[in-house]
Parts: sequence; C-alpha cells; structure tokens
Amino acid sequence: MRKCKPIVMCLLWLLVMPLALLAQSRVITGKITDATGGPVAGVTIMVKQSNLGTISDADGKFTLTVPAGATGITVNATGYKSQNISLEAGTAALDIKLEEDAARLDEVVVTGLATSVKRRNLANTVATISSKQLSGIAPAQTLDGALSGKIPGAFINSNSGAPGGGSSVKLRGVTSVYGNTQPLYVVDGVFIDNTATSAGLNAVTVAASGGAATSNQDNPSSRVSDIRAEDIENIEILKGASAAAIYGSKASAGVIIITTKKGRQGKTSITVSQDLGQIRARKLLGVREFTADRAASLSSDPATSEALKQQFIDAQSAGRIYDYEKEIYGNTGFARNTILSMSGGGEKTGFYFSVSSKKENGIVKNTGYSNTSVRLNVDHRINDNIKIGISSNYINSSADRGLSGNDNAGVSLGIALSSTPSFAELHPDKDGNYPNNNFAASNPLQTIALMRNNESVNRFITGANIDITLQKGSKSNTRFIGKGGVDFYNLQTNALFPGTLQFQAVNKGTSIQGFTKNLNTNYILSLVNAFTPSDKLSLTTSAGITQERGDYNNLLNVATQIISGQSNVDQAGSLTATQFRTKYQNDGIFVQEEATIADAVTLTAGMRFDRSSNNGDVKKYYAYPKAAVSWNLTRMGFLQNSFFDNLKLRAAYGEATNVPAYGSKFTSAVVSNIAGYPGSIINIQKGDPSIRPERQKEFEAGLDFSVLKGRIGFEFTYYTKKINDFLMLGSLPASSGFSTKWLNAGDLRNRGIEIGVNARIIQSRTISWNSSVNFWRNRSLVTRFVIPPIPQGSFGYVLGSFQVEQGKPATQIVGLNGMGVGVLGDAEPRFQMSTYNEITFRNRLSLRFLMHWKKGGQNVNLTSLQNDFGGTSADFDQVTNKLGVPDGIYRIMQVGTTADQFVKDASYLRLREIGLYYSIPKMPVNFVKGIRVGISLNNYLTITKYKSYDPEVSNFGTGFSTGVDVLPYPATKRADFHLSFDF
Repeated sequence: MRKCKPIVMCLLWLLVMPLALLAQSRVITGKITDATGGPVAGVTIMVKQSNLGTISDADGKFTLTVPAGATGITVNATGYKSQNISLEAGTAALDIKLEEDAARLDEVVVTGLATSVKRRNLANTVATISSKQLSGIAPAQTLDGALSGKIPGAFINSNSGAPGGGSSVKLRGVTSVYGNTQPLYVVDGVFIDNTATSAGLNAVTVAASGGAATSNQDNPSSRVSDIRAEDIENIEILKGASAAAIYGSKASAGVIIITTKKGRQGKTSITVSQDLGQIRARKLLGVREFTADRAASLSSDPATSEALKQQFIDAQSAGRIYDYEKEIYGNTGFARNTILSMSGGGEKTGFYFSVSSKKENGIVKNTGYSNTSVRLNVDHRINDNIKIGISSNYINSSADRGLSGNDNAGVSLGIALSSTPSFAELHPDKDGNYPNNNFAASNPLQTIALMRNNESVNRFITGANIDITLQKGSKSNTRFIGKGGVDFYNLQTNALFPGTLQFQAVNKGTSIQGFTKNLNTNYILSLVNAFTPSDKLSLTTSAGITQERGDYNNLLNVATQIISGQSNVDQAGSLTATQFRTKYQNDGIFVQEEATIADAVTLTAGMRFDRSSNNGDVKKYYAYPKAAVSWNLTRMGFLQNSFFDNLKLRAAYGEATNVPAYGSKFTSAVVSNIAGYPGSIINIQKGDPSIRPERQKEFEAGLDFSVLKGRIGFEFTYYTKKINDFLMLGSLPASSGFSTKWLNAGDLRNRGIEIGVNARIIQSRTISWNSSVNFWRNRSLVTRFVIPPIPQGSFGYVLGSFQVEQGKPATQIVGLNGMGVGVLGDAEPRFQMSTYNEITFRNRLSLRFLMHWKKGGQNVNLTSLQNDFGGTSADFDQVTNKLGVPDGIYRIMQVGTTADQFVKDASYLRLREIGLYYSIPKMPVNFVKGIRVGISLNNYLTITKYKSYDPEVSNFGTGFSTGVDVLPYPATKRADFHLSFDF
C-alpha cells in the first residue's frame, strides 16, 4: 500500500493541477466601438508581456483568458490610436472606445524580416494600403490595377486594357535598364512570381524583328493579377533600399508586402457579397468622315482612285457606311463577382475561409476574364510559447486577351482598323463567310470571330509561419520565427489562327501553344531577442538566414499549316519548338540591431550578406548594410504644451542588390543545322564570367509631425538613390567573333521628394470626414556610361526612342527634331498627386473617392501616326497647319524630319474610384447581422489632352521602355452595384 501511495498522489496532482491553473486565470469579455458607437472588428487585444491575445469579431466583441498576475492589456487596430488598459483585480468586462489616428502614429509597420515598430518611431517611409482603400471603393478587375494612384512614389502604367491585367510598377524611379524593374511581392511571407510570359504572338504579328517567337510586345499579363484583392487585409510598400535592403536581391525594385485576412475570435461570421457591373471603353478616337473625293484620295493611282470613289458611292447608296471602331470597341461587357467568406475561431485557433468567382466580358467580343479562388488561413496557438499559422490559396484564372498592339504584319485589330475606311465591307455573307479586307492584311471582324488568344492558370500559394518563445523573463524575451512557403503555377497559353483567316493564306493556319511550370520556394529563419534593461531602453536583436529558389520552364510550340478544323500542334505540316528554362538560388544572412531610448530615439543598424547563382562568382557573399535613426522630439519632452502633438526627425541609409540576368555569365551554344545534321555552335552573344550584381545605395531623410490633437498628420521625405554597375548589352567589334556582351555599363541616380498629409477634417457622432493628400516627384540622371548611347526599346530616332546617355535622365526620349537628333521629352512625370477621402454619415452612409493627378511625362504615341498612314484619323481633313493642307497629310510629311509630333504629353486628372455605400446594421431577423448596398464607378472621369485611348499605357511590357503607345486594347471604365449580407 505504501508503494502505491506516491503513485496515487501523482495521479491526484495531475488531475488537480489543471484546475489549479484554471483557478489562477480569469476570462474577460468586452466590446470595442469607435467614436460614433459603431463596432470595430479585427482589433488585436494582447495581454501585456505575453503572447496571449485575441481579435474582436464583426460585432466588436471579444473574449480573452487572462493569466493570474497580468497587469494589463494593449489594444491595437489599424487607423486607431493604441490603448494600454490596466486590469483591476475584479475586472470581468470592458467597454473600450477607440479614437481614430489620422496621423497613423500607432500604426505598426515592418522594420525587418521578423521585427516591426510603431510609425511614431519609424525611420523609413513605408506606405500602407488598407483593405477598404484597396477594394472597398470601386474594385478594379485585378490587383495590379487596384494599386494605381494609391502608392506615393510609384509610377504605374497599364500595359494595355486587355482583360486579365498587366501593369508596370516602378517605385522611386528607374532601378535598372536590362535587369529587374518590378517590385517583389510577398504574400503572407511567400515570395510570389510575377513573370509576364509571352504567348508567342510574335510568330504571327512579327512585332519584333529577327524572327523570335516571343517578344516584349506580345502583351502578356502579370502574374500578380492572380491574387484576389478581396482577401487582403493590408499592404505595406517598402519603396527604397533603406527599407527593402533586408529582403535581399529580389527586393532591388522595392517590396510590396501583402497580408491576407485572418480569423477572428468568437462566433463564426459569414459574409456573402455580390457585385454586378458594366464595362465600357473609356474613350473612342472616332473615325474619318469620308466623301467620294476623300475616298478617291486614298490612292495616287488614277484607276484605283476612280474605283475607290465608286465603291464609296455604292456603299453610301446601300446604307453600308460603318463605324468599325465603335462596332469593335464600343460593346458593353457584363461583370459579376461573387464572394463567400467565413471567419471565426476560439481562444487558441482562428480561421478565415473564402471562395470567390469572378467573370467579366471584355469590350471586344470573345474577350474576357474569369477568376476562381479558394483561400483558407488558419492560426493556432499550441500553448503560451508556440504559435503556428498556415495560409493556402488555390487560384484558377482564364483571360481571353484578343489581338492588339504593335505588329508589322497588319493583323492586329488596331493596325488593321487604322487603314480600313468606313465604306469597306467586312461583314460576313448569309453563309457566314467573311470577305477579304482590301485595305489591310486582315479583316478584324473575321479575326475577332475566329481567332483565340487565351491564358489559363492553375496556381497554388501556400505559406507557413511558426513563432516559438525560447526564453522569457522579466527583461528578456527570445523567439524563433520561421516563415516561408511555396508558389507553384501551371500556365497554358493557347493562340489559334485558323487557315480561313485572311492573313493565314500563306501559313494556312497557325496554332501556338505554350506550357509553363514555375516553382518558387523561400524561407526565412530568424532569432529575435527583445531586451528591456529599463523602462527607458529596449533593444531588439535579430539574425537569421534566408533562401529563395526559382525554377521556371517555358515550352512554346508554333505550328503552321494546320489541318482544317484541328488545333493540336501535331496536326500540322510544320512545327517549331522553343524552350526557355531558368533556375536560380539566392542565399542570404542578415543581422539587425534596433534600440529604442525613452520611446523617443530609435536606432537601427543591420547587415545583409547575399550570394546568387546568377552572379559571376556564385560563392561570393556581397555585403549590404543599412542604418537608420529617428528622433521624436515631443517624446523627449522638448516641445511640451507646444503647437505640435508629435514631431519626429528621421534619416535612413541602405544598400540592396539586383542580380545579373540569368545566363549572362555564360557564352551559350545555339542550335545549328549543317547539311541536314543538327549540332551546336557558339552564340554571337558573349557571356561575362566576372559579371557583378547591380548595387543600389539609398539615403532618405524626413520630417513627420501632427497637430490639433492628432487630427492632422504631415510627412515629408527626401531621398537620393544611386544604382552602380547597372547591366546592359554592349556591342563588340566584328573581329571578336561576337556581336554583343553583357557588362556592367554605368551608374545612375534618382532623387525625389514625397509629401503626405492625413487629416480628420470632421469628427462627430453624426458625421466624419477623413482625407489624405499625397504629392511625389522623381528625377533620374545617368552619371556614368561606358558605351556609346544607342536607342532603347522603341522605333529609333525617326519616331522617337528612349536612350541611355551619360549626363541625361535615364527616361529621356530622343529623336529627330528638324536639325538632327535631340531630346524631345521625358517619360518621368514632373509630379504626381492623389487624394483619398471618406465621408461617413451616422455610421451608415459612406462616400469614398480617389482622385489622381499626373502632371507631365511623355509617351511615344504612334497610334495617331498609324491612323494617319491609313487615312482614317478622325481629324485627318482638318486644316490647322501653316501649309494649308489636311492635318493628316501634314503630319505624314513630317516623318523623317521630326519626331516631335509623336512624343506627346501624357498628363491627366482622373477620378479613379468613387463609391457610395449604405449599411443596414439592424435587421428584423436575428440570423442576418447586417446588409450593405452600394454603387461605384472606376476610371469614369479622366481629363486629359492626350490623343489616344489612354495616357496610362505601356505596349512594350514591364521593363525599362514603358510609355509606348501603338493601338493597344482600349482602356475601360466600369460601373458596379454591390450587395453584401453579414450572417
């Protein structure tokens, strides 16, 4: 019996211990409201000096288990001031009212791979976009479109208006010429791929010379467009090297950090929303009004002129004068977007689930976009020391993008239309047979009806994170933080041009099928120690390792002489295959120290060591330092009882890298056929085994302050960013046996300012009005260039081209000016401004709008030139020139003398988004918690003198040469009706 007694006592102890622990803790409930009394969802409530916490539900309610000895809780929510609340011994219920933080001083932003800081102590400029700003005004078709006008310091252009997106995003100017120019997108810790993959249309359009199957003029979409904006909680934008350096080589053009929605404690809430809308062309250019004499003027041959004159007379008599531009681009597309989301959780586990389906018709028949997405995010606290989270997303998207943009075969819709007069007959006969277009190489109505150009994607993005408290004391806390994930997608492009098409008389049908597999993986493993020796000093030390791997494999098959009715590439007389594969591995080591003194002075210093398989020396680690300081004068007590509520000075410096292009260190072998025998020969492009990565060095300094009890916040930032050893292809003498070689060709610099004002103009129980205004400008300069200047990325001096040249802006546009070659313009805007406003009445009726003003910045606009050459410009017959000839003739006469007429100012003032929403919070039935209805307009009003479909255009893709306009798919505007139910 005595031997059993210890065992019995242990069993009793195991049974009683949980009850004892439970007795030592208590449960606190509460509700969180704003200044108008409305509930605030998504508020984070944390027990001080612990990992215990919860999030308020849709009704603003929360339940939190507080351990014995806890002295208080902290309450944090985006857009509101933080609160520290002391807990008395008998506290069981709390009623917490939040105060809006117009100056965003308590907003928590990223300072490292595993650390963050409140904005009041931040040394860098970090822009943030909330879910309401992103998709709560007038939702755009894709995520990249939703960013336009919302990022201070960004220059964003749409590649075209084709369904499925595709945008060029540059943060703080040009960061590379031939290297990566687009920011890194990070979704819940996963580095996602944003490669624009060509569908091989160049095999038909011959837009790029040299016979290449692919081209940057093939108008592909950007893969970031797959991400659903409705699932995003907030976005943080690290614009420069001083902030983004810690992310390594893939962050050379900035970082866009996307955090998706998480679960909320409490009863499961369900939201069902439905959007219905219409899509129309933002603007049509109009067509030339023909007469018999004008029809005859389309040819200089007397016999042909007479025939054209008679053709016009016959068409006019038969009532067959058409506006083909309106017939092709003037359609109304229907759009629908359905979303079901669920959020809930208990004390330890939270989940967010959403399923959504979007389908939109384009303004051109047989074009459109669809997207289906399923997301599941789960966060679980195993115990007080271990937290894990998983975010998973499956996406299926399909985009029918049509055939638009530049081509040298006369087959794209815009090019064919440019030379087709209104009296030509393009419609099918009673048997459905289309006539040949005698004025162009293709019949655009036939092309629309019979061709296909589709991008379809199946994508999986899965991220995981773990947070383990390894050591916890009264002054020190050490955590292990791991983040990472997988981004995998299959992309299939399918372009089919049947042999019955007019321009397929030679090829007798073309089928282009592309298959792309892309796998990106990354992880970040960090140790973070927070040491607080006193209430006046806190130190945060972080160190860790990172790795990113990419495996991109694109196979493109171009088949001609397709058997009638077939699309498979093996049902063809000729088949050409090209394959492009890239693999890379980037490794990084980082260490960072942050010190906060008296909650007023914050010092940060860090170092990143990077190596890449793309570098000439794959084993060498390059060092990239960063340092920052912020000094909050009001927290120091210097400005007590002054005009300023908060006044902060800040400065930061950082360096980042951009790795060389894949394969640039090798001289590759290319296929050759000699006497029927296949083999390999040396490429005429020489590699450089000593190629170095580009290096960015950025310094920024700024002043932030708030006044009137935080109702107005002001931010001013100046930055200078230097890019050393930027990469280019340089020409080699013929005697070398090579034509070009990769080399580190020079240095360039960007300088700019960013100014932001946030204001709570009106705040009462009846009405509130919050407003923000942002101003930014950037100027670039090439400070060193070791090769002769040559035209880049356009059509040469005759029509205007970009040109990298020492002592000149990197974005200059040069061309013939009547006296030789000179500078005609600059693609960089003189400045940009935007304003976002939200006016709420009685917490029910809400008006939100975003306006964007871009001043200056020229495009190479060749859309008008093509219409002039074809004799179809709407203003062709106007006479406003000094020679007294039709303006269309006059403009053609200038070709070869001056290119000034093609370099056009692309300024605009645009009402990007406006939405009016009404919330019904109380319902006669209990299971419906609320209803919201709204209407919105997207890009409905644009004031501009630019003579084309849209001043935001970039037909040459996302690289260096943005702002080229050659008859793109017209930009669209949309109107939507919104209805959502909360259960």
